[in-house]
Amino acid sequence: MSNTLSAADQTVVATAAWGTVTLLSFAGIAGSGHKVATDASLALNATTGAVGHAIADNPKAANIKGKSAAAIADQVLPALSEAVKVLEAHDPAEAENFRNTITVVIEAANRAHKGEPSPTLADMARKIQDAVNA
Repeated sequence: MSNTLSAADQTVVATAAWGTVTLLSFAGIAGSGHKVATDASLALNATTGAVGHAIADNPKAANIKGKSAAAIADQVLPALSEAVKVLEAHDPAEAENFRNTITVVIEAANRAHKGEPSPTLADMARKIQDAVNA
């Protein structure tokens, strides 16, 4: 399937995936933003299938700009929903792979904290999951 995704579709998937890491690291800043980013990135890099190829082959395509969580969320949350739609149109199994990938990235970010995730991180995770399931 990786050959059937257009460059634009691969950019949407990469933006959604890497943008998720960026949003989670913003939300984790109260605790340990760099640990959240590291753990979430490692989880993202372990992705397989066509989703994994789109993410690995396009790290610079995810041109996420913004100095605030709000500015980044304006780009990333719609990209998450769009990525699922694009993948559903090509292969529903890859759309599910993407959803599972985002869930694992969130779980990895949550584990960066000792104990429960901060309220800020939990809220951002909810927003990300809502966008993926929209």
